[in-house]
Amino acid sequence: MKNSFAKLSYNELVAKRDELRKSYLNMRMEKVLGHVENPLQVRNIRRQIARLNTLIHEYTLGIRKAN
Repeated sequence: MKNSFAKLSYNELVAKRDELRKSYLNMRMEKVLGHVENPLQVRNIRRQIARLNTLIHEYTLGIRKAN
């Protein structure tokens, strides 16, 4: 899962980050209500968002080039 984001374009990275943010928000709400099936998934989603933010920032700095 760590390397699966490396081949995505900038627009795909932003879309995936938005999707994961919505999922993270839902998971946080479910955690508050006590209905989370897998509480470790909250941490995994948060880390995936951080990975995506890193890749997106690399595009803005010019470290990664658009294909």
